[in-house]
Amino acid sequence: MTHADGIPSHDELVSRARALAPALKARAAQAAIDRRIPAETIADFKEAGFFRMLQPRRWGGFEVHPNTYFDVQMTLAAACPSSAWVLGVVGVHNWQLALFDARAQEEVWGADTPVLISSLYMPVGKVRRVEGGYMFSGTWGFSSGSDYCDWAFLGGFVPTDDGPPDMRTFLVPKRDYTLLDDWHVLGLKGTGSRSVHIEECFVPEHRTHRFGDGFRQSSPGHEQNSAPLYRLPFGQIFVRSVSTSAIGIAQGALDAFLDVQSKRVARGDGARVAGDPTPQMAAARAAHALDQIRLVLGRNFEELMGYCERGERIPVDRRVFFRFSSSEAVEQCVRVVDDLFTASGGSAVFLDNPIHRYFCDIHTARAHYANNPDKPGRNLGATMLGERNADYFI
Repeated sequence: MTHADGIPSHDELVSRARALAPALKARAAQAAIDRRIPAETIADFKEAGFFRMLQPRRWGGFEVHPNTYFDVQMTLAAACPSSAWVLGVVGVHNWQLALFDARAQEEVWGADTPVLISSLYMPVGKVRRVEGGYMFSGTWGFSSGSDYCDWAFLGGFVPTDDGPPDMRTFLVPKRDYTLLDDWHVLGLKGTGSRSVHIEECFVPEHRTHRFGDGFRQSSPGHEQNSAPLYRLPFGQIFVRSVSTSAIGIAQGALDAFLDVQSKRVARGDGARVAGDPTPQMAAARAAHALDQIRLVLGRNFEELMGYCERGERIPVDRRVFFRFSSSEAVEQCVRVVDDLFTASGGSAVFLDNPIHRYFCDIHTARAHYANNPDKPGRNLGATMLGERNADYFI
């Protein structure tokens, strides 16, 4: 179903994701060999409108509710985790570009609204102030989907005269950086998360975005993009773009487990494995855990969007809680996949067992900085005990 304004509904977008799932699953093995998802998958995502989901309507986007975006991502991840990961991190950049100065939006979208942006937010860039902007250089790791992107968001600290340095995102065109072919990894092999290197380039002031503005929900782009979607804190929606794939990965592992174990016969006694209590309980616990994780994700963004729609500030204690919820969801998904892997018996270690890929992918997803629950957990506990910690990722 498509709305009268031409925007596809939640159900329509999820239906498109389900329709693509068999093709993504068929391409997954080759994507791992190539160490990037195929161009056909990027073309399919563009045709389905997936990269436009969080893009402003004034630039041809859909401005969907975040839960629609994440439901599509989870659906795709169950079929091909690498494809969903690329959609998650590349697609969310159209949301962040809407927070930038209008001149930056015009530079990127003015001639090509479907253009894609990759990212590396670690603030390792070397920054030097010059007239009108900054000279910028450095090397950043883990830029997913970068082969198919024409711009990159890169992190760096801008020195200030009085106080701590100002953490910013720098928007850089592909002509100014080089991709390094260094993505040789355990899992999520198809994400093509290559490193980005810049010798030195000029970045004008308007092509930077302060993390503090994203935290305060007061970005320059709000003048043009005033929809409630763009009032969400940067730290809430970005971290979910790298944690939500884990839910789909765990679902894919459960689907693979059920498919294999329902047909398997034990080598020792010839009995059907489906009658064994161990795989039965593993399946039951996995399904129950995934149901809870999805419900929490949906509840969190209904509450967050409610604040934005009413024009209210989101309480810091709720933001801290939701930030921990994002990373803890990945930890829960790791436990789900590990339990299913263990309950699969010795056959799980063979590369042709489909659960093997999900096992490697979930542990690679957990390695992402934003998916580590330790710091968000300590921050939540400190807040509950009356302490306040500064953290732009809430």
